[in-house]
Amino acid sequence: MPIYEYQCKDCGNEFEKLVPMSCDKIPECPKCQGSQVKKKISKTASSLSSGCSSCSSTSCSST
Repeated sequence: MPIYEYQCKDCGNEFEKLVPMSCDKIPECPKCQGSQVKKKISKTASSLSSGCSSCSSTSCSST
């Protein structure tokens, strides 16, 4: 189960949550119970999408 990062638009709280990949429901903010929560793009995910310098050419494809 991946850990996703979220930010609440109501109070600005940033939090992480374990969420099954098959789940489309956005969690509510644990601080204010607000429903205006947006999934953030994590630094790890954005760095992996740009390629992996330590991978061999047979295990990673560059985009």
